[in-house]
Amino acid sequence: MQNLFRLIAIFVFITGSIPLKAQENNNQILEKLSRLERANENLNHRLDVLSKQSDDILWFQRVGDVAFVDKIYIAGPPRSNMSNPTAMGYDNPLKFWTYVFIPRLVTSNQKYPLIVLPHGGVHSNLSTYYTHIIRELVAQGYIVVAPEYRGSTGYGKSYYQNIDYGGLETEDVFAARNHMVENYKIVDKHRVGIIGWSHGGLISLLNIFDHPDDYQVAFAGVPVSDLIARMGYHNKSYLDLYSADYHIGKTVNQDVEEYRRRSPAWNTHRMSDTPLLIHTNTNDNDVNVLEVEHLIKSLKADGKKFEYEIYQAIPGGHSFDRIDTKKANQIRVKIYKFLADKLRPPKPIRNVRDLRKAAYRF
Repeated sequence: MQNLFRLIAIFVFITGSIPLKAQENNNQILEKLSRLERANENLNHRLDVLSKQSDDILWFQRVGDVAFVDKIYIAGPPRSNMSNPTAMGYDNPLKFWTYVFIPRLVTSNQKYPLIVLPHGGVHSNLSTYYTHIIRELVAQGYIVVAPEYRGSTGYGKSYYQNIDYGGLETEDVFAARNHMVENYKIVDKHRVGIIGWSHGGLISLLNIFDHPDDYQVAFAGVPVSDLIARMGYHNKSYLDLYSADYHIGKTVNQDVEEYRRRSPAWNTHRMSDTPLLIHTNTNDNDVNVLEVEHLIKSLKADGKKFEYEIYQAIPGGHSFDRIDTKKANQIRVKIYKFLADKLRPPKPIRNVRDLRKAAYRF
């Protein structure tokens, strides 16, 4: 579409002038193209909705034998990008969906640890890509809440455009944590962990920076850590997701401080004493290891206590510890041991055999 507009512009430049009638026809073509582009955008969002609804069915099929699966509607902070204070709904809480997975082994007279699981992606959602991870968590006795925070896909254009990367989306995730603690008597508010990969890793970090007393442990896998550096090695279409008028509205060059505010590596001084484990991979072609190295160096410079490992070119790149390879399974066992030390699940995973049994029941 952009190439077509460029061709029209070049044609106008070369010819110097266009007869009035031709100009009218050209304007009509441009208007039709603009309408077509908007219609295509709306269609893409509708397809995302259908894809999400189809994937929701799969959740029941893939984990329903080991967990009670629910999808609830809750509220987070008001939207951040409403400029008109007289608009209908101004300052109303933003409503969003969140998944709840409760192990079938629970009993009503006990309390269980909670895992908060924010999904990754600039615009994405919790898909059944995470099936094995959910099964592994509930097999240990964790209750899992996975919020579809503002900007997630599968909920239409307006929700997509409510994105607030590194901003109020983190408070949506915190709202999901609070909802579980306040409304489910089987949740132990003193045993709450947060884990996430990529963008979900960024959200996990910012949650423990902002709410250190409300999480007993955190894991950040290949976390987006430095948006300023990130804008330097990704392409324009990626950068446009942030500078869109419904989002930050400025490029990093126009407002470095705003991008710094949304980056964990520039906010490590705010971390308290929440136990934290960080993983990264040197062949990650999404979150370059340099971002996570900046995070690690900043945490060290601020005198923070945490654990980390920089894996050397593990197959799988960005997804190296989430996929179902032998090495990924071994690494997830390490992650689960770190979580279990603080959250004390009733049936902790201790080795790969336990992990495979959680996934397949044998």
